[in-house]
This record gives sequence, C-alpha cells and structure tokens, in this order.
Amino acid sequence: MPKPILCLDFDGVLHSYTSGWRGAKIIPDKPVPGAIEFIARAALHFRVAIFSSRSNQDGGIRSMMVWLLACGLPPETFDKEDQARHLEEVHEDFVQEPWHHAVYFPTEKPPALVTIDDRAITFTGEWPDLDVLLNFKPWNKE
Repeated sequence: MPKPILCLDFDGVLHSYTSGWRGAKIIPDKPVPGAIEFIARAALHFRVAIFSSRSNQDGGIRSMMVWLLACGLPPETFDKEDQARHLEEVHEDFVQEPWHHAVYFPTEKPPALVTIDDRAITFTGEWPDLDVLLNFKPWNKE
C-alpha cells in the first residue's frame, strides 16, 4: 500500500522566510528549526510533497532542492526523477532506507492526506469571519 502524501509549504514552514520574497531562485534564510529533521522523520510514514508558489516558476524547484541539500537533507531523499529534471547530476549512490525517494516537488497541489502551511486556516464546515481573514498573520509575524 502506498504511503499517504504529506504536503509541506516551503516559505515560512521549511525556509524561515525572514527576508521575505526575493524571487523564486533566491532563498537567503536558514531553515525553521527542526525542519530538516522533520522531513526525514515524516518520510518514514509519508511521501513528502514540497509545494510552493516557487514550484511553477523558472528555477524554483531546483533552488528549493539545492537549498535543502545545503541545509543537510541527503540527496538520496529526493525522488530520482526530480533529481534528473532539476539537478546537474542524479545521485546513484542511494542508501536503502525506508524513506528512500520520499521527497518530491509537484507543480500542482497534490492530493495530500494533510498539508502544513503557515498561511492557511483549517476549514471546519463554518465560514470564518472576514475580519479574522483580514487580520490573519502567519506564526512568525505575530
């Protein structure tokens, strides 16, 4: 049985995003504390989709992959097809781990079991007050 999909937003969830938006290819800030370790743990139980507003922009996926590698995420964690499309070389020295090839980068919102995003409100069946939406602030701006 395939693993369920966990969708992670990039900016404000994995990338601390303290410098704000500077373009799809520019990722200047450090990871949110624990983000890289969380991906590795989550990949034991989920196929991890990293989906961002960068995903459909030229060089966005490659930039996210390079940033995650620089932050310590092992190259064998990435889906081999994504490596072939976005990195200069495909890492053939894969370690056979249970989370092998668990992280991928869709260009459309995936059919996830759950999504973690810093700019979302859980829909409970009742529509939120518009003032709540107009005054919304992500966790790192409160």
